[in-house]
Amino acid sequence: MTKPILIALSLALATGAAHAADLTEDQKTLYAVGQIMARQTAVFQFTAAELDAVQQGWRDATLGSKSAVDMDAYGPKVNQLAQARQAAVAAQGAAKGKELIAKAAAEKGAVKAPSGFVYLSLVEGKGARPVAADVVKVHYRGTLPDGTEFDSSYKRNEPTEFPLSAVVKCWTEGVAMMKVGGKARLTCPPDTAYGDRGAGGVIPPGATLVFEIELLEVNGK
Repeated sequence: MTKPILIALSLALATGAAHAADLTEDQKTLYAVGQIMARQTAVFQFTAAELDAVQQGWRDATLGSKSAVDMDAYGPKVNQLAQARQAAVAAQGAAKGKELIAKAAAEKGAVKAPSGFVYLSLVEGKGARPVAADVVKVHYRGTLPDGTEFDSSYKRNEPTEFPLSAVVKCWTEGVAMMKVGGKARLTCPPDTAYGDRGAGGVIPPGATLVFEIELLEVNGK
């Protein structure tokens, strides 16, 4: 859960839907390339009609064909389009997030922190509480507002260890409220998580995130 590095925008997409049974192994790998590229350009929220134009641009550039547009004029507009669509997605996410935060804060035992996230203890720990300078070992799962799981150390069957100061604000402050052996749920508004940029094509711009975290160890550094 380290802070994300901006992923370079890539104008490349798969050529259309395909059934796995109809593809060779090589085609399946190429199809996976398209899936990855689509995630990297998810901020654009392309429609089916828009994909036709994007696909043509990608094809011309890949095959060395003459560009149908002046890239000096239209290249800069790509960033403008990305920013506009990112802002629109973030606004939608913020509206849904306010409802999620309000619901989480209304749960019995929940604590709303000054920074805006909601902390709910699920299992009280009995060990030490960490501070920002500590390295902690945790198990966790993260979900989007609709319940979609985007990350889980449980699925990897391997706890995660990191400096508490090197993660998003919701984690730095929220895990510091826990004791070793405890488990808690953090409901994190975007300004305490990944903000209006999202992360890696997996977390949408402006998303409120929910984490269940189990604090296993604290190692002072």
